[in-house]
Amino acid sequence: MSASTRPTTAPPAGLTEADESRLASDAVGRLRAVGYHVDCDEPFDTEARPASYPTLGASVCHLAERLREATDTAEAAGILTELTAPHDGVLAGFEETLGALAEFFDGLGNASDPYTARRLRYLADEYVRVIHSDLAHTRERLADRHAAHPGRRPCAEQVPDHEPERSAMCACPPPPRALPAPAPPPVGATRLRR
Repeated sequence: MSASTRPTTAPPAGLTEADESRLASDAVGRLRAVGYHVDCDEPFDTEARPASYPTLGASVCHLAERLREATDTAEAAGILTELTAPHDGVLAGFEETLGALAEFFDGLGNASDPYTARRLRYLADEYVRVIHSDLAHTRERLADRHAAHPGRRPCAEQVPDHEPERSAMCACPPPPRALPAPAPPPVGATRLRR
């Protein structure tokens, strides 16, 4: 590897020179697979690009992007299904993760750990289930509605004939910008009355 990309820490003890070279080549391939430019010495240069997968957070954010592009209620309902599916939906996975974290705290042995475990289970039982229930209800309402979104239309993927990059442009106008809804008052805030 070149001096600019050499790791600052030593490789694990006990590795053979061949193992060190393999690890270095693997690192070059992984970095290049996710878009980094890596200059390296000839022995570490590789064309291998291991599969890289988006993080869970990026996958969930992709649902938001898809919702912003949804043109009808059926499409939006389908996207919400990924959040609310009972066994493999995002919220079911989040609830299971909170439960596993509670189990982890149960076994730590510190005086405050049982309280933390109970709090995590409470969050899963009360808050996540309420969110799940509300979103499932919203999903059902959307699925039953069968309506196009009035401010969005499907992209016809047509561009003017004079455009050189037909695949890079779309003649569809952008959806209208909506003003953000005002934030709700904080929980426990008092209201001023006239």
